[in-house]
Amino acid sequence: MPIKNGDKVRVHYTGKFKDGKVFDSSLDREPLEFVVGTGQLIAGFENAIRGREPGEKLTVKIDPDNGYGQPDLDLVFSVSREQVPDHIPLEVGTPLQLTSDKGNMDVTITEVGPEEITLDANHPLAGKDLEFEIEIIDAKPGREEPAGKISLKDAKS
Repeated sequence: MPIKNGDKVRVHYTGKFKDGKVFDSSLDREPLEFVVGTGQLIAGFENAIRGREPGEKLTVKIDPDNGYGQPDLDLVFSVSREQVPDHIPLEVGTPLQLTSDKGNMDVTITEVGPEEITLDANHPLAGKDLEFEIEIIDAKPGREEPAGKISLKDAKS
């Protein structure tokens, strides 16, 4: 039975960049489990699974628009070095978590200057072309999500 929205699916995957460098893989741990159509995964990954069958293996290329999106320049900003606690290494590539009254934000240091450091809050895979090797382990039928909502005021008695 082809996989559809609402199905609970388990897959093994290996994610690679264009140059073949692996950025993530589930092969050394439990398979990834998710419900198709709920937005738990990037659109390109979910789209590749729909209509497939358990046991299938596939390779899919995903562009940024169907992956982690294009980088948003508004999410790149600078802060004074004085704002960074002394115990944090000021090195390009260091991940940090900022806390504010609006919640937490994951950032990565992208530049270190004498007075300021530049932080990027974009997803680390934003703007990247990705390739996934996927093996569908199993799928359990779920409930198809409704295509749209009907207002009660539109219903006729």
